[in-house]
Amino acid sequence: MATSDVVTSNAQNVPQLSNHKVKIKKVGQRACNEKDAKGKFCGGHLKRWFYTKDCVERECGDIEKAWGPDAEVYRCENCKALYLPHPEEIKVNVAGQGMVSVFGLTLPPKEK
Repeated sequence: MATSDVVTSNAQNVPQLSNHKVKIKKVGQRACNEKDAKGKFCGGHLKRWFYTKDCVERECGDIEKAWGPDAEVYRCENCKALYLPHPEEIKVNVAGQGMVSVFGLTLPPKEK
C-alpha cells in the first residue's frame, strides 16, 4: 500500500496505517507479542511513544493525520510495532498497570 490512508483490519478492527504495523494491547501487556518470520516472539518492551517529537515520524506524518497530535500510542523498542491502549484499561500509565500477583499483595499481620 503506497498511500497514507487508514485501513481497518477485519480480524480485530484495528486501524492499520500504510507505514506502520498497528495492534491493540492486551490488558496488562507490557511486552511485544509480534512474531518474526521464524515464529519467535519479539518480546521488546512497550514504551509510550510521543510521535510528534520523532523527526522520522514528522516526515511521514501518518499517525498525526490519522489520530491527531495527542493520541496514546505505545511502540516496541525492538520491532517498532505500534500498540493502541486496550479500551478496558482504566488507569493510563506509561508502563501499563502490569499483572496482579498470583501470590497476593497483602499479608496478615504477625501475632505478637
